[in-house]
Amino acid sequence: MKVGVYEHKAKKGVIRTTVKAYNDVVNIRITGDFMVFPEDVIFQLESRLSNIRPDPNLISNIVDEVLSRATLFGCTIDDFKTSIMGALREVQLV
Repeated sequence: MKVGVYEHKAKKGVIRTTVKAYNDVVNIRITGDFMVFPEDVIFQLESRLSNIRPDPNLISNIVDEVLSRATLFGCTIDDFKTSIMGALREVQLV
């Protein structure tokens, strides 16, 4: 197992992504001090990003789909993508 952590500074807050890579699948966890409403959308996103292949296009589409249903304060969907891709780079998967 490989673990990668990446912190991205958004306009207001930090988005911290942890990637755990197991063979050909990854689990992605997102934490930080950002504001998203409804709050449970992050749990939905993490659920969708659990046990998936580390395909940047697939991950980007999932992030777009899930976060488009949320209101983001001081951060953007691209901020989340940047944090996730940074963590994937830490474990050399992109």
